[in-house]
Amino acid sequence: MRRVLIANRGEIAVRVIRACRRYGIESVAVYSDADRAALHVRMADHAYHLGAPPPSESYLNVDMIIATARKAGADAIHPGYGFLSENAAFAQRVVDEGLIWIGPPPSAISLMGDKIAARRLMRHSGVPVVPGSDSPIEDPAQALRAAQQAGFPILLKAVAGGGGKGMRMVERPEDWNDAFEGARREAQRAFGDGRMFWEKYVQRPHHVEIQVLGGPYGRAISLFERECSIQRRHQKVIEESPSPLMTDDLRARMSRAAVAAAEACGYVSAGTVEFLVDNDRNFYFLEMNTRLQVEHPVTEAVTGVDLVIEQFRIASGVQWTPPAIPERPFGHAMEFRIYAEDPENNFLPTPGRLAVYRQPQGPGVRVDSGVYSGYTVPIYYDPMISKLVVWGRDREETMARASAALEEYQIVGVVSTIEFHRRILVHPEFRKGNTTTDFISRYLGEFKPVPIHSDGVANAIALAAALYTRNKAERHAPVTRDGVAVEASNWLRQGRVESTLRWPMAHQGPTVRSL
Repeated sequence: MRRVLIANRGEIAVRVIRACRRYGIESVAVYSDADRAALHVRMADHAYHLGAPPPSESYLNVDMIIATARKAGADAIHPGYGFLSENAAFAQRVVDEGLIWIGPPPSAISLMGDKIAARRLMRHSGVPVVPGSDSPIEDPAQALRAAQQAGFPILLKAVAGGGGKGMRMVERPEDWNDAFEGARREAQRAFGDGRMFWEKYVQRPHHVEIQVLGGPYGRAISLFERECSIQRRHQKVIEESPSPLMTDDLRARMSRAAVAAAEACGYVSAGTVEFLVDNDRNFYFLEMNTRLQVEHPVTEAVTGVDLVIEQFRIASGVQWTPPAIPERPFGHAMEFRIYAEDPENNFLPTPGRLAVYRQPQGPGVRVDSGVYSGYTVPIYYDPMISKLVVWGRDREETMARASAALEEYQIVGVVSTIEFHRRILVHPEFRKGNTTTDFISRYLGEFKPVPIHSDGVANAIALAAALYTRNKAERHAPVTRDGVAVEASNWLRQGRVESTLRWPMAHQGPTVRSL
């Protein structure tokens, strides 16, 4: 493996490029019109244009990506997460083209992507599953009778689902038909597959997932758990490891189940087995994500294992030796997903230009991002700005470091979720570890504004004012060469704007906190 094409964008593309550098591999970025100036394009050794901004015309265009890999001389493809990462047909196409697929076998993707087939396999392998149907619903009335025997509330789910799409919670039998039709239509639009099944709804569970690595000879290992219960609209917001509810016995049982699940489907590469855990610490298989997870840095922080490097090692075909991991998670880690969204307006995306972007630093702080000052968050894709990952020796130290890091974060130009995270962090139930999946909907009304140090506000205001004034002046001033005004190309003007953006960053003082 000497040159890897990354079939993705944003922070995960940057993350894989960094791993390529560490492994001595050349990286190939791909980009749409909207990402022409993106960070992953600037960082890669090579970059190739795909097409128009809509994903169907760029990052989901299989033929174009394969042709680009050929043109770039790449011998491997890493899919990142999202887009084509769990597309079994794409993975098979990569293999058929004689390229190295840095991910699980297409057969495993296909098997675990079918929720019904996965439930059957898990039940056969001794992995606990939530009571429900093991075949697609063909007769909604007959399925309703079976669901009534299990007891309401019931969760209707898409067979090909994920990310909460095609999912409905039904609290009363009289709502069954409307919920079924609505979910079926949504699943058809999102996945091209309208098949549905049902499961008994587990009340106020914890969402806990186990990271696994599958080796090339059918052997899998567990790298502990991540607690992912802080969610809104079934989208994860904060992840941490260890889980606040975990015990050594529960971790051992869940790890054994996750390894059994991975080995049952012939899993190879990094993957995640997701479970629901009730208040009595009973756990049930939810699904398996056959890719690298957004929250993988949390596991890296408490194990010291670079999961992308392990993906490279496994895919390279050399004899794979599992990495050394500690007996228990080392310390405590949390990840905060920073989005260009407005929490006060039902998390409406707020794409736009980042006039100022300054990441926090300090002991135990890691930020994975694909942006920079002056970058424009496009309207076409997921509005994630960055992932803040904080590590401490225990949960208390991690939360303290996280509070400081969130206060130090400076983003000017778009509304972000930083303040929302700060409000969660100070909530007493979160601090006690009572992080069930209904946390946000249950306590949203109790979230209070968290004061920030006035110096931090002053810095941000001063910085924004300085940027506006200088940027306006520079943008409208004539471009000169040897003292003579010349017609300027867009590239000349862009270069001057970027130099303008760098100027105030070197002239602002540090954020000061009171102790």
